[in-house]
Amino acid sequence: MCGRYSIYLPGDEIESRFGVRVSAEYGPHYNAAPSQRLPVVTNHDPDRLSHYEWGFRPDWADSRIINARTETLQKKFGEQADRRRCLVLADGYYEWADLGDGKRPYRITRADGEPFAMAGLWEPYEPETTQTGLDAFGAGEGGGTNGEPDARFTILTTEANAFQSTYHHRMPVVLASDGERRWLAEPDESLLTPYDGEMDAYPVSKRVNSPANDDPDLVDPV
Repeated sequence: MCGRYSIYLPGDEIESRFGVRVSAEYGPHYNAAPSQRLPVVTNHDPDRLSHYEWGFRPDWADSRIINARTETLQKKFGEQADRRRCLVLADGYYEWADLGDGKRPYRITRADGEPFAMAGLWEPYEPETTQTGLDAFGAGEGGGTNGEPDARFTILTTEANAFQSTYHHRMPVVLASDGERRWLAEPDESLLTPYDGEMDAYPVSKRVNSPANDDPDLVDPV
């Protein structure tokens, strides 16, 4: 699964690597956590970096879903897969594992250190509103920032590759670079396989356990 990740690549490098325009809302996230507004690229607006909340709630779900299993994609998330796909930008993600010295967090990256995109789904939602005064009106469509609609996303997961299996039996769908735009263009499930490139991992501070902590020290090895 994927319950935390990082994306702190400078905005101009995101523009170059992923071919999108980056707005002033973008900022580094060393400990991206559910419910936060985080950077994604959607199939509806593939040339611009959007910011959506992590974790959506389909009508049938009792709570927000931060990860969606590829094995049940069409059965549970067919509408989103057909109509609302996204790339979740990252440069690493965290897993908690006990490798003989107690359970602790590890940061997992591509071995070459390059940023990557995880396959995701998104959906719009209607935020709860409260009439608190005239300032509550005329703020643009939806409650999103910079005129964006209110929307949420989830990250697709698959079975672990050999490397990831040391830390967890599931992993996010880390797309190959040439598969990123293909995922935005069509719901090609052949792309949703365990990552077959080389990966790296190292232990990090247990401060990453709290989403209140979000600073550069969190990605340093300990």
